[in-house]
Amino acid sequence: MKSRDSLLFWILGLVWGTSFLWIKIAVHEVSPGVLVAFRALIAALGLIPVILLNKKIKITGEDIRKHYLDFIFMGFFNIAFPFMMIAWAEQFVDSGMTSIINSSTPLSAIIISSFFVKDDRITLPKVAGLLTGFSGVILLMSPNIQEGWNQNLFGQGAILLATISYSIAAVFARRKIHDLAPPVQAFTQLVTSTVMMWIFVFATENPIGFPQKPITWLALIWLGLLGSSFAYILYFSLLHRIGPTRMTMVTYIPPLVAVILGVVFLGETFNWQSIAGTGLVLLGITIANQRILFKRQPAE
Repeated sequence: MKSRDSLLFWILGLVWGTSFLWIKIAVHEVSPGVLVAFRALIAALGLIPVILLNKKIKITGEDIRKHYLDFIFMGFFNIAFPFMMIAWAEQFVDSGMTSIINSSTPLSAIIISSFFVKDDRITLPKVAGLLTGFSGVILLMSPNIQEGWNQNLFGQGAILLATISYSIAAVFARRKIHDLAPPVQAFTQLVTSTVMMWIFVFATENPIGFPQKPITWLALIWLGLLGSSFAYILYFSLLHRIGPTRMTMVTYIPPLVAVILGVVFLGETFNWQSIAGTGLVLLGITIANQRILFKRQPAE
């Protein structure tokens, strides 16, 4: 990975690492649906000046006709569904734990990518890495598994569904919308996800609980402008240069940020299962991607 890409990679990871804290703060006042609806709306609005002020970026009628189904697909699998799952989960799961489970995204990306990306087939190291990584996920969830079915366990399961959704979207974007500028990719799917989420909110909530506290609005603005608008420009720019498998490894970074912020600002705890499980997840991803990490490979 080039030095410029590495810098952007780390910036993206740090920005997303703060998102788990702000989600936890926001769901204290608003529902997960309202949170995601406002986050997507603010993010889409934040990208309008970027597109209008950059003469090199254009959204043509041909782009819309060619990719409108792709935008809907990405709006659901890359934003609406995973954002909703994570926001719902953080009502019951610590923000630090959420970020750790979310870091298993590359494991599902390895499986999905092997079916759709020619240069990314399943190998023995990948199998070993997957087994190691998923054993870490089970260890992370073990305290709640022992207690039987509960909201905490359902929340952790929802986060795993979000990681699968992110992986599907990463592979799909690499194959289907690589010809569009990163801000265009981000804006179009944010618009479609905004429409989806507001339809969902108006259909399921009566009355709708709009945010009242300044800290909640600050959380929504942070999540929209930095955690989505800015982050997705970086994400799609990097995705088409370094490929979906390496791109999903950005989820290594947020746990380092989210765990510290959760302990300092939210009083969250960090037990031995968290430490051991995190180690196994990261070790598994490292083993599975050793050819990518230590050998120069063509883009996936």
